[in-house]
Amino acid sequence: MCRWLAYTGEPLQPAALILDAKHSVVAMSQNSPLGAETVNGDGFGLGWYPVEGEGTDAAGSRHPFVFRSIEPAWNDANLREISRAILSPLFFTHVRAAAAPPIQQTNCHPFRHEEWLFMHNGAISQFGLIKRELALAVDPSLYPEIQGTTDTEVLFHLALTFGLADDPVAAVGAAIRRVEEVGHAAGVQFPMQGTLAVSDGRTMWAFRYSSQGRSRTLFHSADVPTIRSMYPDAERLSLFGDHAQVVVSEPLNDLPGVFLEVPESTVAVLDPDGYHHRPFLDA
Repeated sequence: MCRWLAYTGEPLQPAALILDAKHSVVAMSQNSPLGAETVNGDGFGLGWYPVEGEGTDAAGSRHPFVFRSIEPAWNDANLREISRAILSPLFFTHVRAAAAPPIQQTNCHPFRHEEWLFMHNGAISQFGLIKRELALAVDPSLYPEIQGTTDTEVLFHLALTFGLADDPVAAVGAAIRRVEEVGHAAGVQFPMQGTLAVSDGRTMWAFRYSSQGRSRTLFHSADVPTIRSMYPDAERLSLFGDHAQVVVSEPLNDLPGVFLEVPESTVAVLDPDGYHHRPFLDA
């Protein structure tokens, strides 16, 4: 379907992970060994939060910036320029393999609402069959913001409808349960498939869940001090601060122990204190 990466920690040039890693996101866009599709060339997106003190509103929220394109990620000079020109303490990047919706900029991830970013790898099965009922469940005040035609954008607005700002885990869970309820009523056996990332600029939530219990792959990095103790001679680790965390569809390198698989039906919560796992819709 797609591949994605999210970073949180000390401010970093996104290019360090998008372009320069051994198995970078751009490399995954051309050859994704663990993906459902080998090539993810139907557009890409980069969403990032500014460093502290920049782009902050009166309430103290940091609103993200988004750059999206229908170009293949490996062929876009602007992505190379922007990802080296900025520093960000939290950013999302996504490369797309379109399942059905058209290839257009408004269908590229990540999606944004106020301080929130959202992206997805996977699909709502037979989305066209249940799209109308799901869209009608979106709060009327939010519905006009849906600009594209993807299942992900509708899922995001369902999560916003169900209280994303108050309890992200419960809201994403309620959105997925609505998808499953509507899907099952329409005869769809396994309505939901995917891994999702959502952030408010301070905390990141990464979900791995599918109705079938066979979700797309998802990994996050071990904490940097532990990685340094395992690989004291790895010069590349000097790029990362002690609080750096990466969540990604598949590992960025081949070093054992650096990337840990997120279990099925789990949400990984990442914040300045580190990461922890919580069961998610596992009943």
